[in-house]
Amino acid sequence: MHHHDERTPLLAHHGEDQGATMGKEHQATPKHEVQPLVLGDKVDVVPAATKAGKEKDDLGAPAKKFSPFVRQAFVAAGPVMATVSSGMTTGYSAVLLPQLLHPNSTIPITSNQASWIASMAPLPMALGCLLAGLLLDRLGRRRSQLVICVPFTVGWVLLAVANDLPAILGGRFLTGLCVGLVGPPSMIYIGETASPAHRGLLLAAISLAVAVGILVAHVLGSLLHWRLTAWLCATAPIACVALLCPSPESPVWLAAKGNLAEATRAFRWLRGFDDAATLELHGLLSKHAVDQPTHPTAAAKAPTLPLWRQLLQRSFIKPFLIITIFFFIMQFSGVNAVAFYTVSIMKDVGGGLDEYVATIILDVVRVLMSCVACVLLRRTGRRPLAVLSAAVTGMSLLGLGAVLGFGDPARYPWLPTSLLVLYITAVSLGLVPLPWVMAGEVFPANLRGLGGGATSAFAFIYFFSVVKTGPELFAALTPAGAFAAYGAVALGGSIFLLAFLPETKNRTLQEIEEEMAGRHPGRLLRRKAELAEP
Repeated sequence: MHHHDERTPLLAHHGEDQGATMGKEHQATPKHEVQPLVLGDKVDVVPAATKAGKEKDDLGAPAKKFSPFVRQAFVAAGPVMATVSSGMTTGYSAVLLPQLLHPNSTIPITSNQASWIASMAPLPMALGCLLAGLLLDRLGRRRSQLVICVPFTVGWVLLAVANDLPAILGGRFLTGLCVGLVGPPSMIYIGETASPAHRGLLLAAISLAVAVGILVAHVLGSLLHWRLTAWLCATAPIACVALLCPSPESPVWLAAKGNLAEATRAFRWLRGFDDAATLELHGLLSKHAVDQPTHPTAAAKAPTLPLWRQLLQRSFIKPFLIITIFFFIMQFSGVNAVAFYTVSIMKDVGGGLDEYVATIILDVVRVLMSCVACVLLRRTGRRPLAVLSAAVTGMSLLGLGAVLGFGDPARYPWLPTSLLVLYITAVSLGLVPLPWVMAGEVFPANLRGLGGGATSAFAFIYFFSVVKTGPELFAALTPAGAFAAYGAVALGGSIFLLAFLPETKNRTLQEIEEEMAGRHPGRLLRRKAELAEP
């Protein structure tokens, strides 16, 4: 601890020094050489490190042990563990219900009660998201998650020890509420702590974590008693707390709260000392230094516009509408309805495939595709991935509808099955992870908690309505018609995304914010260059 204290003033001091040298470099270098740095392209870090000379080596000695990427991945691991618990909550009803409906169950239930147990978790998720939006800006990104892990663990324990239906419903309600609560902080915390180059990968890990949670719950539940499964699920939020304790708070939140020294320290710990990071730190600090003048009286009046006026500004309205519609396209392409309905589709189609095996196979496909999505998000932009994913999703669903409606699925059982796998593949590569990734990126810093909370609340409202209306839709339109309807939404969605989705890959959160507000990014780059000058 003592060592850490000794280093602190050094760190802050070093940041200023580095800034001064950066400024001189800026004046010296012709414009075209600085440009790639600012756009967040992959920059060779070695020359920068050697330029700064020996002082860097002494100071960077502890930092060399772990690269910035390893640190950012460690910080992301906490929220990812909390999200695994969210996936388990989603997958748990498929485990619990068959065991409770079994003739010799200790807690006998009717099929109507079963549907309540299933939908009791998605019910409070939207409420959780809205509450999280309030927590996030008050408590901070990291502390919010620590607080939320407590009821999450309690919910699982309640399920594990439940002796009657109300206790089970209570446990489902509490875990469902926490799924909503944990969504916005996890994506915003990862979005604000990761560097532009790694942000897509680390944010996509959230969708991967959900897929893993569902798979783990299904596997555990097919092997173990539902009580033991719940005890094991309770370990995920506890792991989240263990991982978050040593992690720093989001530098963006610290800076917004006026705690610039702490923000600098957290930022340097996460991002290291290369030129691109230094430039981004300058942008962050200068933005909040402007927001919070030195006079305490002025600082008190710093948030000039009332909240409702801020919410009506283009920089909030535009991303809000885009992400809300993006979530609509994702949910109403039927991703959860198809997942919930897989077992019976497989019964119709799979030619005697054991339904549990079929479900787990699809879970595994989902996990693998989420892994691929993580890699793809580093390589490709968000836009092409979203548009392509929506288009292929739509076409595979319309194909599935055509085969079931006009063909004879029994004659070629491989055809509907392969279309189903193509659908799960396409949807998991883009439509499922991307709205979550981008909800953590596109909102202005001061409204990010609120924006992320409100858009994910809509996501869960859509989720609830799709799952609740799924069986009726399949009954009314026949499976063929239902698939065609979902497919039409996805195809229409691909056109919307092509027209309106912004590209956020490799851009700093501030550049994205400027673009959403309609201020030209070019002007910001020039401002950045001026700011870096002493």
